[in-house]
Amino acid sequence: DKVLTELIEPYELRVAKLREFLEDVKPSLRYDIVPLLDPYGPSVTDPDLQCLVVSEETRRGGEAVNKKRLENGLPELALYEILLMKDPDHSQNEEEKISSSSLRQRLLGTLLRPPRQDPALPSRPYVIGLTGGTGSGKTSIAKLLGHLGAFLIDADKLGHAVYVPGGPAYEQVVAAFGAEILNVDGTINRKVLGAKVFRNQEQLKSLTDTVWPEMARMVKEQIGEADAQGKAVCVLDAAVLLE
Repeated sequence: DKVLTELIEPYELRVAKLREFLEDVKPSLRYDIVPLLDPYGPSVTDPDLQCLVVSEETRRGGEAVNKKRLENGLPELALYEILLMKDPDHSQNEEEKISSSSLRQRLLGTLLRPPRQDPALPSRPYVIGLTGGTGSGKTSIAKLLGHLGAFLIDADKLGHAVYVPGGPAYEQVVAAFGAEILNVDGTINRKVLGAKVFRNQEQLKSLTDTVWPEMARMVKEQIGEADAQGKAVCVLDAAVLLE
């Protein structure tokens, strides 16, 4: 259940850091570092162990170890509880204690390698595509990037603008799907239009072939506007960006 398991450091690196720490604290200390391949490790099988160091949040784990030791015919371990060090620099979304989970979260947004230079693309603004299904958090991330100074392009809003009377796809959509998709005021009833293309792949493709190129053109216009404003980063929020 670790946060961002993909960013957990390799075992060899963790061992090296632990060994460096132990030698720093007390060079004469005798220790044996072993990998834990299950929740218990050698704690439930080693008869020479006498004590287990736990924290307030891992005490239940220590009690589970002692239960297993008794089942294995071994004496219980003394549970020595320590206080966890507080992280004075933790953010609102991070754990209060010093935690590797917080360190991994701080790696988010760090470039693993410089962006590949494509001579066919302008150097500014740098365009980030932000996509995902409903409820995936796109809007929250977009707002956060906007607060940091990015120029935001909301594809959903452009999608609405495409359909309005006088919009770039209005006449084509009405011609393709008929006057029955119109409201009394002449605007396109998107629910009626949606019902027409729902479960009909041919009609859906006809609609997207009409609407998406116009939206792409509007996106490019918005990117040009971002450039005109001197924005370094432009974020395109689109649910069907890849499609």
